[in-house]
Amino acid sequence: MIDPVILLTFVPAALALNLTPGADMLFCLGQGLRAGPRAAVAASAGISLGSMVHVTLAGLGLGAAVAAMPWLFDVIRWVGVGYLLYLAWGAIGHRPEPASPAPGPARRAFRDGLLVNLANPKVILFVLAFIPQFVDPAAGPILPQFLMLGAVIALGGFVINAGVGLFAGGAGRRLTGNPSTRRALGWLSGGIFAALALRLAIIERA
Repeated sequence: MIDPVILLTFVPAALALNLTPGADMLFCLGQGLRAGPRAAVAASAGISLGSMVHVTLAGLGLGAAVAAMPWLFDVIRWVGVGYLLYLAWGAIGHRPEPASPAPGPARRAFRDGLLVNLANPKVILFVLAFIPQFVDPAAGPILPQFLMLGAVIALGGFVINAGVGLFAGGAGRRLTGNPSTRRALGWLSGGIFAALALRLAIIERA
C-alpha cells in the first residue's frame, strides 16, 4: 500500500500535469472537432488505456530497455509520426464526420487514441522519470505502486482531456451545418494531427 501522505502529495502533482496542455489534450481537441463529443471521450479513454500500458511496462522494468536502446526509441517514434500523418491526411481529405450516436467513429477514435499514445516512446520515459519519485520499495512490491499511481494519472487525464474534447465536439456540432465550415474544421483537426506528428518527430531522447 502507498503511504497516504505520499498519495496526497502525488495527486496534486498529477493533476497539474494533466492540466498542462500537451499532445493528449490536443489530440482529443482534434477528435472532438472532427467527429464530435462521443469520439473525443472515446479518444480520451484510449489515451488513458495506453498510459496504463506504459505504466505497466515501466513497472516491469521494460522502459529501461527503451531508454538504453536508441534505435528502439526511434522506431516507435517514427511509427507514431507516420500514424499521426495518416490521421491528418484523413481529416483533411474527408469532411468531418457528423456528431451522432453511431458507434463507428467512437470505436475508431478509441483505437486512434490508444495507438497514438502507445507509439509515443516519450510517455514511458516520462513515467520512469516521474512515478519512481513517489514509489517506496520498503512499502512493498514496486509494480502495484506503479499501477496505483499510474491509475491516478490516467483517470485525471481522462476527465480533463474528455472535457476538452466535449467542448470542442459541441462547438463542432454547431458549426458543421455549413459545408465551408466543415472543410475548415477538417483542415483545423488535420493541422493539429500534423503538428503533433512534427512535435513527435523532433523530440529529443531523455
